[in-house]
Amino acid sequence: MPIAAFDDRAPDAPHVTDYDERHHQTYWRLLDAAAEKADWCEAVRIIFGIDPTAEPDRARTIYDSHLARARWMTEIGYRHFLRPPTA
Repeated sequence: MPIAAFDDRAPDAPHVTDYDERHHQTYWRLLDAAAEKADWCEAVRIIFGIDPTAEPDRARTIYDSHLARARWMTEIGYRHFLRPPTA
């Protein structure tokens, strides 16, 4: 599976962004990994294709910010998907 281009930091907007729309599968994969108590280094290698040994600070920032956004999506952002589409 190809890895989609991603930012080092997930959005921190109070609404669902285009970035969130493009990366919702990444968020679900992170939530699955966290629920399974997977090692964050393994998750960042598999999901983002980043070597946490070579880029420890970047890897941790990417992992933490995207996991936080994934959790935000489950608590608040999901409401965006419940609204009827606008014409």
